[in-house]
Amino acid sequence: MSDSRSQPRAAAHVSVPNDPRALQAVKEEVLAAVSERAYPEAAAFAIRLALEEAVQNAYQHGNQSDPARTVGFEWRIAEKSMTVTIEDEGTGFTPGVVPDPTDPERLEIPSGRGLLLMRAYMTDVQYNDRGNRVTMTYERQAP
Repeated sequence: MSDSRSQPRAAAHVSVPNDPRALQAVKEEVLAAVSERAYPEAAAFAIRLALEEAVQNAYQHGNQSDPARTVGFEWRIAEKSMTVTIEDEGTGFTPGVVPDPTDPERLEIPSGRGLLLMRAYMTDVQYNDRGNRVTMTYERQAP
């Protein structure tokens, strides 16, 4: 990722091992690029939360925590919007059949809220047909 002598990249396409440290380094670079573009604190929080959920899903659910697999990232961060795509090597899933975590019968289950949070905090969340790639967009509100 970027080193301390250079600015975080506003746009990049990288593939990293399915390793928590490698994934953390990419998350940090994306978030540093968001910070460099002076996104408000609430926007940075929303992006961080959605990014963490998407990366955790790729690592754990998509790649089954398998260190032999990789996670691909592509991002573009501009003044008014940012888009990040995360792709794992898993078999994918169908987002529409994921149980609703707000269903009263599921409220006490400690997991399953990542997709809900991603949709709540990002302007747009789209999946490819296979279900192993998510593209999230955050659009800044006019002041």
